[in-house]
Amino acid sequence: MSPGRSEMSMSAIRISAEDPRQPDIRRIIAESDAMMQALYPAESNHLVGADELAAAGAVLLVARRDGEALGTVGYRLIAPGHGEMKRLFVRDGARGMGLGRRLLEALEDAARAQGIDRISLETGVKQAEAIGLYRACGYRDCPPFAAYRHDPLSLFMTKPVLEA
Repeated sequence: MSPGRSEMSMSAIRISAEDPRQPDIRRIIAESDAMMQALYPAESNHLVGADELAAAGAVLLVARRDGEALGTVGYRLIAPGHGEMKRLFVRDGARGMGLGRRLLEALEDAARAQGIDRISLETGVKQAEAIGLYRACGYRDCPPFAAYRHDPLSLFMTKPVLEA
């Protein structure tokens, strides 16, 4: 039996850490920003830019197929052993193939390799698909963390990754 189209496409995708300041990555960040700005008011958007993702203690993973950037996910350290997930985003043409899950798993592997034992995230309540993915991957609701405050448009989640 030969693999299906999405299986072949997924096997050709490579995920690796990259500099977020590259022009094509900045374009993905801009796409993600535009989507978030269309869904939420400014005070409920907690966006980080390429420079923040290039800082010490931060990692950005990029999924590419034939050189084309299809999606990203990153984390930044917010406390010793505690990372905050940022920028999980898959471009329209690459959605529906499980790439979000692959990016999330790659992020957790990278975090474990750096001795991070917990990943937390903030996501918007209007992003049902993202929330479903996080829950399916073991993330559980938690109170606001770091500098976040309660926001009715935000959902906070966390997962211990060294136990995974």
